Amino acid sequence: MSMKDLFNSKKMLFINIALVCLIIGFFIGIVTLSCSTKITSNGVAFAQDESKSLEGLEALESIQYSFRKVAEKVLPVVVEINVVDIVTQDSPGFNSPWEFFFGPDKKDDGEKQPKQREYRQQGLGSGVIVKQTGNQVFVLTNNHVVGDAEEIKIKLYEGKEYTAKLVGKDERKDLALIVFEESNKVPVADLGDSDVVSVGDWALAIGNPLGYSYTVTAGIISAIGRHGGPGENISDFIQTDAAINPGNSGGALVNIRGQVVGINTWIASTTGVYSGYGFAIPINNATKSIDDFIKFGKVEYGWLGVQITDPVDEVLAGLDLTGIEGSFVSQVFKNSPADKSGVMPGDFIVKVNEINIKDTDHLLRIIADIPGGQTSDFNIIRMGDRITLKVKLGIRPEEKNIAAQNKNLWPGMSVVPLSKEIKEKLEIDSGTTGVIIAYILDDTPASIAGFQDYDVITKINTTDIKNLKDFYKSLNDTKKKDLDFYFKRKGVDLKIGLVR
Repeated sequence: MSMKDLFNSKKMLFINIALVCLIIGFFIGIVTLSCSTKITSNGVAFAQDESKSLEGLEALESIQYSFRKVAEKVLPVVVEINVVDIVTQDSPGFNSPWEFFFGPDKKDDGEKQPKQREYRQQGLGSGVIVKQTGNQVFVLTNNHVVGDAEEIKIKLYEGKEYTAKLVGKDERKDLALIVFEESNKVPVADLGDSDVVSVGDWALAIGNPLGYSYTVTAGIISAIGRHGGPGENISDFIQTDAAINPGNSGGALVNIRGQVVGINTWIASTTGVYSGYGFAIPINNATKSIDDFIKFGKVEYGWLGVQITDPVDEVLAGLDLTGIEGSFVSQVFKNSPADKSGVMPGDFIVKVNEINIKDTDHLLRIIADIPGGQTSDFNIIRMGDRITLKVKLGIRPEEKNIAAQNKNLWPGMSVVPLSKEIKEKLEIDSGTTGVIIAYILDDTPASIAGFQDYDVITKINTTDIKNLKDFYKSLNDTKKKDLDFYFKRKGVDLKIGLVR
């Protein structure tokens, strides 16, 4: 075969294509190497050049600038609060040298009462300026900051001092409002929306911890919807790791925009000082309280007139409520808004005015913020059926007045299924059926009639009680006013009658 024929052959065509690919690959390699990171003689490659480092520094400076602007915005709206309480204590003094050596004289009517002496006890806290109306400047703080103070002094960030007076206070949310007078305009806090706060958000706490005035600490929102704290606070607290210490109470928790999203209230600590967990009342829980304090001198809460609880799993299962969120009605006050609207013991409240109820604490907050006299829709599960009741709420009475109404709390007992485990533990005959009383509330119809914990209810009127549904169906039979309860106590059959 001639050379000409060889180059024109198919075999040579493939060889030519391969050579062209090699040449192209060679040039691509040269271009790639010329554009890549420079390799030094000692084999070290730099992953980032100086310009990249400067970009990172500028980003950090941007965050620093944001914190600085927040501090500049919020510090003027936070105040230092100094209070003086008058505390009465027994005096250790002696009336005579005789008493010093031999003790107090004794008379026929008993020992002499020790002398008492009044002491001035000082306290320190923080507050947030939330409103100015004319010459009146209103400061929101914690109830435990002002307490029963005889004197309240306020110091502004700029140094001016004022005498303040109490407008109103509320133990249920641990909030208080105080007022001082200033004819000139003062900075007022920008109140944010605590409902949009999320875990991981930046947070700054501003206050007067341990006497160090106008301290700013930074952290993040660690958690939301926390319960607990001192007393019986109904707030769903915001948790933060921004350092909070004694003296921070009543101060501001703010977001990265300088908006107040919470009022710092308490810390979780075994030593009394910060250990990583601080808690603030969401500002949305306080906005209605501010208006109520100014208008009424106190906070007005909605009143349903029930005792509600998060039931144990056995109760949920017995009423086919497993996996459903809501709050369980265990007792109802007679003639209360709930009673007049048809709410009954054993009802499970799952929604109020299109708001899905998560648990009992959530329902408490929802009811609390509904004005008395307003009619609301309560969506309820009763014996497996969903019903909606129109409920016109009242105004919640004082706590001492609520306790005095226990005689009207129906029925005054809470029951649970009579399980195999309970029978074995309490040595109840295995063939016994019914429900068992878990606890009795003092001064209620059930208590006054003589029911006791662990009584096993086996029948109401003519209906045998085999489970929770039987119990609540018979209990809520409005056609019958007189109810005869048949039950066993320590193996003895007994009967008690109650009038609805």
